[in-house]
Amino acid sequence: MNGSYFPILNLAAGIDEVGLGALVGNVISAAVILNPLFPIFGLKDSKKLSFKKRLLFFHSIKNKAKAWSIGRSTSMEIDKLNVLQASLLSMKRAVNNLKVKPNFLFIDGKNKIDISIASISIVNGDNLINEISAASIVAKVIRDYEMLQLDKLFPQYGFAKHKGYPTKYHLDMLKKYGPISQHRFTFSSLIKLKNI
Repeated sequence: MNGSYFPILNLAAGIDEVGLGALVGNVISAAVILNPLFPIFGLKDSKKLSFKKRLLFFHSIKNKAKAWSIGRSTSMEIDKLNVLQASLLSMKRAVNNLKVKPNFLFIDGKNKIDISIASISIVNGDNLINEISAASIVAKVIRDYEMLQLDKLFPQYGFAKHKGYPTKYHLDMLKKYGPISQHRFTFSSLIKLKNI
């Protein structure tokens, strides 16, 4: 299914987020409005694509989409609001940052965002809707880039490899060095760290 094939949905945006389960860094959401005149074939969930293919699709989306944007929620906002509410806020920011206003939203997952645009939430939407697949790719590429930048500042944590997720290495380095300000202090792994 692809909203681009339906004239009324030619301004439909796909929305997806990346980074919910990470222990550090922003949740990144992306919004993408594809252009039916310049189709991008082979879009799928970013997790099912290699690094090189994600980059190729990312550049195609930037060049061919009618519009794309991102929205962030910081680790401080995640700690304040909880990760679900912060992710929904990042989605709303992504939609609001679009230079073209969408008339419909395809949202990955089961939750709604607080915005006055008609929408449908679709579980596993990043495998079913091209607009959401495109958004998942954009969000993943941007967040991975941010983790690479964080890795340059704090190479001992291995952010370039695990992208902030709770691998054994990440947890071991947290025990050894303690958290940095970009860590999410309300997550159980960080709370347990205080009690060690």
